[in-house]
Amino acid sequence: MYEKDFFFQALIYLVAAVFTVPLAKKLGLGSVLGYLFAGVLIGPFIFNLVGPDSTSVMHFAEFGVVLMLFIIGLELEPKILWKMRRSVFGLGSAQVLFTTLAIAGIALILKFKLSSAIAFGLILSLSSTAIVLQTLNEKGLIKNKAGRMAFSVLLFQDMSVIPIIALIPLLATLGVEDIVSVSSEPLHGQSSAISHFPAWLQIIIIVGVISLIVVIGKFIAHYIFRLIAETGLREVFTATSLLLVIGTALAMDKIGLSPALGTFLAGVVLADSEYRHELEITIEPFKGILLGLFFISVGASINFQILFNNPAMVISFVLLLIVIKFIVLYLLSKSIRLNKGQGLMFAFSLAQASEFAFVLISFSSQNGLFDNQTSGMLLIIVTLSMVISPLLLILNEKLISPFISGKQNKEESDIPDETDSQIIIAGFGRFGLTVGRLLIANNFKVTLIDSNPSNIELLRRYGFKLFYGDVTRPPVLEKAGIHNARILILSMAEYDDALKVAEFVKKNYPEVKILARAKDIFHVFEFFRLGIKTVQQENFNSAAELGAKALSELGFTKFQAYRAARTFKHHEEEILQELYKHWQEDESHFIQETRRLSQEIKETLDAEKNFSIHESDCAWDADSLRKEALEKSSQEDTGFEI
Repeated sequence: MYEKDFFFQALIYLVAAVFTVPLAKKLGLGSVLGYLFAGVLIGPFIFNLVGPDSTSVMHFAEFGVVLMLFIIGLELEPKILWKMRRSVFGLGSAQVLFTTLAIAGIALILKFKLSSAIAFGLILSLSSTAIVLQTLNEKGLIKNKAGRMAFSVLLFQDMSVIPIIALIPLLATLGVEDIVSVSSEPLHGQSSAISHFPAWLQIIIIVGVISLIVVIGKFIAHYIFRLIAETGLREVFTATSLLLVIGTALAMDKIGLSPALGTFLAGVVLADSEYRHELEITIEPFKGILLGLFFISVGASINFQILFNNPAMVISFVLLLIVIKFIVLYLLSKSIRLNKGQGLMFAFSLAQASEFAFVLISFSSQNGLFDNQTSGMLLIIVTLSMVISPLLLILNEKLISPFISGKQNKEESDIPDETDSQIIIAGFGRFGLTVGRLLIANNFKVTLIDSNPSNIELLRRYGFKLFYGDVTRPPVLEKAGIHNARILILSMAEYDDALKVAEFVKKNYPEVKILARAKDIFHVFEFFRLGIKTVQQENFNSAAELGAKALSELGFTKFQAYRAARTFKHHEEEILQELYKHWQEDESHFIQETRRLSQEIKETLDAEKNFSIHESDCAWDADSLRKEALEKSSQEDTGFEI
C-alpha cells in the first residue's frame, strides 16, 4: 500500500540506495546502475513502495543535473572552454544532425509520417548528461581526450533542447493529418516569461540576462563570498552557494533557456575565483543526493507492462537505437582522429537517450505528434537505453579495451589543472607568504589555500592566486590535489588545526612530505609525535637574527655576532630530538636536561669568543657576496674589468 508520508518516502529512497549502491560498486557496476536497480526494486512493478509519484520526484531531482553542470563549469576556465568551441559546435552539431537523419530514416522505413520521424530523430539524438558525466567521473575518464569530446557533444545537446522544443509545434502543424488532439496549452514550464515579447526584444533580454550573470560572477561574486566567509558561518556560505545556483537556473528558465546551461555558464565565470574549491565542496553533496534520487526515479518509472506485452519489439528497438547512435558516434570519432580505443569509449558513452527525452516526448504528445501507445513505447525505450548505458561502458572497459589498448583510455589529460602542482601551502599569512614567494620565484607551481577572506582579498591585489577553503576538511585537500603533491607546507596560524591536517595526511597520504610551522618547542614536539621531522618554529630564525644585531651593537664584531647566532641555531636544532625524548619520558627530567643544555651552549659560545676574523674579510657576509656577484655580472656585460 502506497503511503503518502514524506518521511516514509524519504526512508524508502534512502534504504534502497544504501543497500543497492554499495553492492553495485562492489560488483564493479558503478553507482548509477546501483541507483537504477534501487528504483526498479521500490517501483510499482516489484515492491510498489513509491507509487505513481516517482515521475514527479524525478522532475524535482533533475535539479541534480543543474548542480552537476555548475560544478563542471567551475572546473573549466573560460580559456579552456574557448579552446573547446570547435568540438562543442562542430562535433556536437554533426552528432545531432547525423543521428537525427539516421533515426528519422529508420522511422520512415517503419511507415511513420515525416513529422513524427523527424521528432523521433531529434528526441533520440540526445544523450544522458547525468548518466554519462557521472559514469565518466567515477572512472576518471572525463579529462582524457575521448571524455572531453563526449562532454563537448553533451554540452551542444543541452543547448539544442530549446530549439527542439520550438520545432515540435511546427512539426505538429506540418503533420496535421496525424494529429489526434492538439493541446491548446503549452507544456508547463516550457513557455517563458518573455515569449509574448517581439523577437528583437527577447534577444535583447536574453543577452542582458547572460551579461548580468557574467558581470556578477566575474566582478561582484567574490566580494559577496568574502563577506559571507568573514562571518565564519559555514551554513550561510552553503545557503549563498545554493542561492547563486538556484537564482541563475531560475533566471535562465524564465527567459526560455536551459537552467543547466545557465548554471554551467555561472560555473565557468567563477572558475577563476579564489572561492572555487569551497563552492565545489559545498555543492557536491547536494548534487550527489539529487542525482542519486533522479536515477532511482528513472528506475522506478520503467513501465514493465509494455515490456512484458511486447518484449521482442521493445528490446529490438532499444538495441536498434544503441546500434544507430554507436555507429554515428564511432564514425565521428574517426573524423576527430581518436584512436580505436578512445573512439569506442566515446561511442559507447553516448549511445543512449537523454533524460530530456521524458520532457520532449510529453511535449510532443500534447502537440499531437505521438499517440499514447507511441509515447509509452518511446518512454520505455529511452529508460531502458539509459539503464543499459553504464553496462556498455563496463563491457568496453572489461572486454573490449584490453584487446585494443593497454592504456584503456586512461592517458594523462592535457587540460591544465591546479591539481598538477606538486606543492600545497596551507595558510598564506605572513609566514606562508615568505615561503610561497621563495618557491614561486624559483619557478615552482604552488597551490595556495587559506581560510581567511581578508588574506585572500589583500594578496589577490598583488597577483597571487589563492583559494578559499577550510583545509581541515579532507575534500578541500583532495580538490587541491593532495594525491599528486610531493610537499604539503603547513604554514597556518591555527596550530591545533595544523596538527589535525598533519595527522590526516600522514595516515592517508604517507608519500607526501610534510613541512610544518610551529609556534614553540612544545608544538614542535607534537609534530615529532606524528612522525613529522621538518618543523620550523615561526619566530626562531628572525629572533636569532635580531639577537646577532644586538650583539653587534654591544661590541661584537660583525663576524663574531654572525658566528654566535649561527652556532646557537645549530645547537638548538641538534638538541631538539634529545629534548623530545626526555619530554616524552618525564617532565622533571625534561626541565633538568633543558638547564643542562642551556649551560652547554653558553660554554660553547664562551669558547668561541676568542675566534675572530679581520673585519675586512667579509666572505661570510651575504651583503658582500651579493655586491661581489653584481660586480662580476657587470664585468661580463661590459666585456672588461672595472
